[in-house]
Amino acid sequence: MRDQLQELLVKRVQQCVSHLRSSIHTCPKIERKKECLSKRSGEIVKAQATGKITRIGDEIDGVKPVEYNVHFKYLIKHKGVLYMEEELEERKAEFYKGVLVEDQEKSPFAYAWEEKEELSRESEGEEERVEYKYDRMKAVQYAEKWWNSYNPAYKKFEVDCTNYISQCLHVGGGPMRGYPNRGKGWWMRNENWSYSWSVANSMRWYLPGSNAGLRAKEVSNPDQLLLGDVICYDFQGDGRFDHTTIVTGKDAAGMPLVNAHTYNSRMRYWAYEDSTAYTPAIKYKFFSISDDR
Repeated sequence: MRDQLQELLVKRVQQCVSHLRSSIHTCPKIERKKECLSKRSGEIVKAQATGKITRIGDEIDGVKPVEYNVHFKYLIKHKGVLYMEEELEERKAEFYKGVLVEDQEKSPFAYAWEEKEELSRESEGEEERVEYKYDRMKAVQYAEKWWNSYNPAYKKFEVDCTNYISQCLHVGGGPMRGYPNRGKGWWMRNENWSYSWSVANSMRWYLPGSNAGLRAKEVSNPDQLLLGDVICYDFQGDGRFDHTTIVTGKDAAGMPLVNAHTYNSRMRYWAYEDSTAYTPAIKYKFFSISDDR
């Protein structure tokens, strides 16, 4: 079982750097990544994958399910500049009588938020402004430190993308406010939190709507973003935003590279066109964090 999964990973790594499509095994996700890079005049020059089995299920009618994680590292060359992209995949495989018959990535955004979100668009009157200075480098350093792990000082969510971004913004100097009203402000305290802290759709509305404390200005293009700024994603284009990332770098063309949780990744190209969650209907919101400098 382990040998078959290892062989599969070897083939996927080879596919990353191959200029030929394999007739035996081709991972559509890797092909999309290569195609997206090619459009940007980039390529994967080296790849590495490390796998770890996380769960082996009971065998039923000869079928045994296996769940495992894969940590991918891609050395990318873009217009002569090298940088390292990393991501963690959570995958599930099925073995029939000991033979691998199916392998696929779990859909990282196939979820429904279980908690009722009482307020996603904050209506605020005039409030006393909480002055703060946003330290973009501190936010980025935190995003880099915790991209593939979880700070025990904060609660961990099964769907952790917006919680992770909130932590980055708070470490960068974003002030909490609104406790204990979950539908107001932006905060985490005493094992409780606001919707805007942990729910992607709430953060999407909170950032441009806030007039006190943490706030942001929407810009029209991703190349206007700076390190420490935020991108929100509506994968289905249905008006409800599903995902949040933070800008941690720029490529050779000045376009954002982002870090995220769910699933964990770093220095990923902002557009997410190589994601299994991507659809042609995707919509983005680009937010530049404001401060009082």
